[in-house]
Amino acid sequence: MVTLPATVYSQQIVKKKLNVYYPAVQHSINSKILQRTNELIRQQGYGENPDTEETGYYELKTNERNVLSLTLVNFAYSGGAHGLTVVVPLTFNVLTGKTYQLKDLFKKDSNYVSVLSKIVGAQIKERDIMVLGEYKGIKPDQDFYIADKSLVLFYQLYDLAPYAYGIPYFPISIYAIQDIIADESPLGQMFG
Repeated sequence: MVTLPATVYSQQIVKKKLNVYYPAVQHSINSKILQRTNELIRQQGYGENPDTEETGYYELKTNERNVLSLTLVNFAYSGGAHGLTVVVPLTFNVLTGKTYQLKDLFKKDSNYVSVLSKIVGAQIKERDIMVLGEYKGIKPDQDFYIADKSLVLFYQLYDLAPYAYGIPYFPISIYAIQDIIADESPLGQMFG
């Protein structure tokens, strides 16, 4: 079966103090992307504070083997020392429009949370990342995207580390976790 990348083009929302780009792909995926884009704009406070300025863009992470994984990145500034960036990941099956959560990538009863938590914990230690409080592992619905042959888990600003660390990303090779990956999942599609 030949799989081609999805055709992706940019759309833009422009209003006073708002300039956000988002990707457009196909109808079933577009509506989900636009919904999340609008939720993100509202979440960042646009329209509530007249001083808030927002900009947004997207990054394609994977567009192959019928898998589209991307992030929506939104920056809002309302005054003060610095603005706030929020990153929203979305991973789709381009044939069906299905959106995936982290649990959908792994075999049932795989204990993926424990496995991934240990890997992220080791990376935190190796990279000497100062955490806020005690690291207790990832959440079952941890933010992620797929890039190349890696699963990339990440935390929003202040969720794990101080602002100075930015958004901490934790790439995990699919080969390091292949025994727990569901074959039919987007991660399973990356083998071969």
